[in-house]
Amino acid sequence: MRSFALSIRLRPVVAMLCLVTATLVIAGGVGVTGFRAGLDQLSSRGKSDLTLAADKLTGQLRRYRELAVLLSDHPDLRHVLDGGTANIASDVLRGAADKSGSLDVSLIEAEGRVLVSASGQEGTEVSSTSWFNRAMHGATGQGHLRSPTFERRTFLYAAPVFSEAGPVQGAVLVTVDVERLEDDWSGGRSTVFFTDELGLVFIANRSELIYRARQADLAAPDVLARAGAPEPMPFIDMTERVLFGHRIWAIDGGRFLPGHALHLSQNLPVIGMRGEALIDLAPVLRLAGLQAAVAAAICLSFGALLFVAMERRRVLAIANADLEGRVTERTHQLEIANANLRREITERKEAEAALRQAQAELVRADKLSALGQMSAGISHELNQPLMAIRSFAENAEAFLDRGAPDKAAANLGRIGDLARRMGRIIRNLRDFARQDREVISDVDLIAAVEGALEIVKPRMDRHDVTLHWEPPAHPVIVRGGDVRLQQVIVNLAANAIDAMEREDRRLLTIEVETGDPVRLTVRDTGPGIEAPEKIFDPFYTTKEVGRSEGMGLGLSISYGLVKSFGGEIRAGQADGGGAIFTLEIQPAAPSEVAA
Repeated sequence: MRSFALSIRLRPVVAMLCLVTATLVIAGGVGVTGFRAGLDQLSSRGKSDLTLAADKLTGQLRRYRELAVLLSDHPDLRHVLDGGTANIASDVLRGAADKSGSLDVSLIEAEGRVLVSASGQEGTEVSSTSWFNRAMHGATGQGHLRSPTFERRTFLYAAPVFSEAGPVQGAVLVTVDVERLEDDWSGGRSTVFFTDELGLVFIANRSELIYRARQADLAAPDVLARAGAPEPMPFIDMTERVLFGHRIWAIDGGRFLPGHALHLSQNLPVIGMRGEALIDLAPVLRLAGLQAAVAAAICLSFGALLFVAMERRRVLAIANADLEGRVTERTHQLEIANANLRREITERKEAEAALRQAQAELVRADKLSALGQMSAGISHELNQPLMAIRSFAENAEAFLDRGAPDKAAANLGRIGDLARRMGRIIRNLRDFARQDREVISDVDLIAAVEGALEIVKPRMDRHDVTLHWEPPAHPVIVRGGDVRLQQVIVNLAANAIDAMEREDRRLLTIEVETGDPVRLTVRDTGPGIEAPEKIFDPFYTTKEVGRSEGMGLGLSISYGLVKSFGGEIRAGQADGGGAIFTLEIQPAAPSEVAA
């Protein structure tokens, strides 16, 4: 019994030890897996960054190499090597240096003495240099050093100058300022540097790496002297190990270099260097640690829950009964909430229906408002044909009494024409004022414009507005609603007429441009629009207080009508003054137009 009681007391301890051990194993596995995956991703991204930096550097240096080759064929430089004067050649070299950004451009004779230089370094001896000797053998030589003359790191390109007989008689030397090239990409996200054949860092986006080496023997004074370094530099204090196929550096290089970094390298034989990059491992380590911590937390939480569940097994019945009571109560609350939600949905649908009805009434009110504003002109348009009909009828009666039936028939024909004109005006007004419930269909845009112009013509005549409208010779079929489209055009034309009320020049221009989409533009010569972004807002108007008969809803309603059949409408300032409205409508399908 005592041993059984002891086992009962030790059971939680054993279970906790097992849980901690399993947690450490799982968390360690997750952390290692996450670190490995992050290392692979970091390597892929770092290789891309290194390749980009290497391509950029070689591309920049290639321009100077091509400059040296190009200048080697210059006749003025060859003239100096043939014994001519150096005045013109000096201007050529200075111009090339200024335009290319070179530190110096020089012309060297076959004995290795500088004849002409853009920086005035005539007489300098370079016969012992490798790049000059290569140029004298007929190939383009290159090299790099810290120039004692300019006290800067330089890259050199020497191109041979061939005589007309064939042998090399000199060379053109282009000196590149490496520190100027570094300014374009210094301080990048990754540490990128380029080492030469001696293992010294010659170009880098971190200044503290210049003239450093990985091995202590390469930092000897004679090596640094050959490289042109101003003073001995300590080598980089680092240790390297291979982890998951990647080279990992542990670096003690100051606060601007990562403590632990992924090392990548790439040979660059074109410039005789090796590109290298150090990618900081801190983000990967943090992410792997976070993943391990999350895994450990999950394992501990799961274990703790399992342990607590085992200990509280005997109270499950009580908890279950309590839970069932709460579920019943919650279910009742949800039923009440669902009933309230259904009632709110019904109220919302009713409100939406009322809103649609109100919008329809608002559109109809805008139509009637426009008709009311134009009622005087429309009455005049109808009164003129009526008076003419009366006159023609009296004349026809008189001609019949006089026995002139031909003249009476002519008057009756004129009466018929006037009646048809009145019928067309009344039909346009009736269609414009009716409640629009038509679906989107194919509409002749030209006919819609003509109908709208008949409605606003009396208003144009009353305000002495000149109309410029040259309709296309063929119908332009678009997708929309006939009445809605006509109402939009009426609103735009009426607003344009009102805007030109105080202007001396009153010209209304309407143009149609076919295509996909079809564009209809309405332009006036009024004062223009101060705030085009607000022009379609409800109740926004540019008319003076007391002069406007509308409610500021015409353009807002027009905007909604155009949107209802999938179109777009924009407002802006016209070239030369005035406002311009552009209406974009989708054309009808070609098969439908052909049908």
